[in-house]
Amino acid sequence: MSAFTIKPSEKANRTVNPIRAIVDQVLAGPPSTCPLERIPLSLGDPTHFGNLLPPDILTTALKESAESHKYDGYVPAFGCPNLRSSVANSFSSSNVTYTPDDIVVASGCSGALELLLTGLLNEGDNILVPKPGFPLYEVIANSHGASVKYYNLNPEDNWQVDLKSLEDAVDSRTVGVVINNPSNPCGSVFGKEHLKDILSVCEKKGVLPMGDEVYGNMVFEGSEFFSLAEVSAEMGGKIPVVSCSGMAKQYLVPGMRVGWLMFYGEGLDALKGGVKNLSQVVLGACHLAQQASSVALDDGCVEFKKELNLKLQTQANAMASSLQGCHGLTIIQPQGAMYTMVKLDPKKFKDIKDDIDFTKMLLDEKNVFALPGTCFGIENFFRAVYCAPKEMLEEAGQRIREFCEDHKA
Repeated sequence: MSAFTIKPSEKANRTVNPIRAIVDQVLAGPPSTCPLERIPLSLGDPTHFGNLLPPDILTTALKESAESHKYDGYVPAFGCPNLRSSVANSFSSSNVTYTPDDIVVASGCSGALELLLTGLLNEGDNILVPKPGFPLYEVIANSHGASVKYYNLNPEDNWQVDLKSLEDAVDSRTVGVVINNPSNPCGSVFGKEHLKDILSVCEKKGVLPMGDEVYGNMVFEGSEFFSLAEVSAEMGGKIPVVSCSGMAKQYLVPGMRVGWLMFYGEGLDALKGGVKNLSQVVLGACHLAQQASSVALDDGCVEFKKELNLKLQTQANAMASSLQGCHGLTIIQPQGAMYTMVKLDPKKFKDIKDDIDFTKMLLDEKNVFALPGTCFGIENFFRAVYCAPKEMLEEAGQRIREFCEDHKA
């Protein structure tokens, strides 16, 4: 027996992703005996099935960058000058102007979020996050001895923000509001006027709007993406905004781990300086990946993005059509990103009491793996990812229909 007992820090003990415990409940018990091949509707990795590939210009740039040996060394911790310039140019618009100094590069969008929240939060502070929402916000806040408070998204109104719940959630220790648009897990997209209403609440309460815009322009026909910075500018530019984005989803390279923060508006210089100080801890995202990302951003990849959105919309429609009218389920048509939330009514089933029961039994009996809504802070929903090929999504839908009929009350 070792004479040493090395204990983790309090911070390490506070850093727990709640999604893990919930998924463990779904996976608990003996493996599924279903002979059908598993269909994972749980994975937020668009590359998993091999049907969604990054643009050729990006993979070529990565290969050429590696072979040139010009990008083997260290980079400035807060990002290569050329990538920061590319991000600034790509995200500037007619009413928003970014400079390279407004950009901080990180290891993925999640790394950018971690940098931002580390730079913003003191112990005892809180941030407001959407419910349902991505659980990483809570993980980061708790890790720093801070906390999250929730504002509601309304499923009866295409997951729009309940503005009263947003305003009521602010207290004396609230320092910011995370606005995830397009949404994971909901697949919803906020219109310009709704974003103005959200920013007005932030201005009234004096809290920083923080945009998680990693799904950016991944929107379907009939919807349009507006960045928080653009909306703030249209409102006079008096409301500062920090947004994060990255290459992972819009360019289908989550493994490259390139993301960034964009600082817009006045009053952010001290926070930006603090975030740049914090970036010294990691010493920057991969140099090769930054160089290749710069090439892709400079190109714009307009046709690639159009084709990707069309393919995702086709797959989303296939998923929605396959579940339309399914016993006990209500599907809310997604408007963008890669996800949809499906509502279930336990009263319509004879032996299913909640979303964890539903997803566990669906996995056991039909080998379809979806995440329960509880993972995202809302009960009696499940999240379905529609990155799989259309035929696989239709097969998953058929299995879910059969499952619902088998358990019909």
